[in-house]
Amino acid sequence: MGLAARPEFTVASVDCQDDHRGWSAEPPRADVRLVLVRRGGFRRRVRGESADLDRTVGYVGLPGEEEQFAHPAGGDVCTSISLTTELWRAVAGDAPRFSSSSLYVDGRLDLAHRRLLAATRSGDSAEHLVGLVGEVVRQVVATTAPDGDRPGAGDRVLVARAREVIGAGHPAAEGLLPLAALLGVSPYRLSRVFTRELGVSLTRYRNRVRVARALDRLEAGETGLAGLAAELGFADQAHLSRTVREHLGHTPTALRKLLT
Repeated sequence: MGLAARPEFTVASVDCQDDHRGWSAEPPRADVRLVLVRRGGFRRRVRGESADLDRTVGYVGLPGEEEQFAHPAGGDVCTSISLTTELWRAVAGDAPRFSSSSLYVDGRLDLAHRRLLAATRSGDSAEHLVGLVGEVVRQVVATTAPDGDRPGAGDRVLVARAREVIGAGHPAAEGLLPLAALLGVSPYRLSRVFTRELGVSLTRYRNRVRVARALDRLEAGETGLAGLAAELGFADQAHLSRTVREHLGHTPTALRKLLT
């Protein structure tokens, strides 16, 4: 479903109902795509490397790439942003080459995504789209690692399993030691590989997931911050507010105004 369209870009909501474990190929395209997951998840393979995508990991698709997709966990809902190469270069400038096209979606990029979606409803999306692309470029600079430092296939599987446990809200996800025990690896290996793969520590990633859940509730009009903090596992309302501000640069009250 199209949300916004201009000669330089389009923003669309893609609701995929596929439920298959095998890979399906897509023909190469001439545009630059920014794909951010809103619900569910899927797998993407490009240049022989596969990645598990969900609300915390999206991707940048570059012109001419041969992509394959699989949906072993069912369907998903994504925002797909198509940019002309001229607009991408104008905003991205001299951003480094991607060592991986997967993109860690931190709190600021998540917020930029949500604000863009809100702006498409009012017909004023261009400024918010440029802001979102700027956040993507910032993430590329922050997380691009030398090829020799990239994790191997086994490490990527380990990180994907850790993300799955954290996303499911499993009790073991509350700390490094129980999570490592559940996954059958040493805490040192899990911590080191996780940071190398995503560019953030496991603790910060776990808080990122909780902040996303807080954003969902604030976007829906939640006003009871004390109850929300307790429900999401924060020590108290002040802890929730500090963590949200650290990840997003705004207090929960300010975010509610921005998103509604």
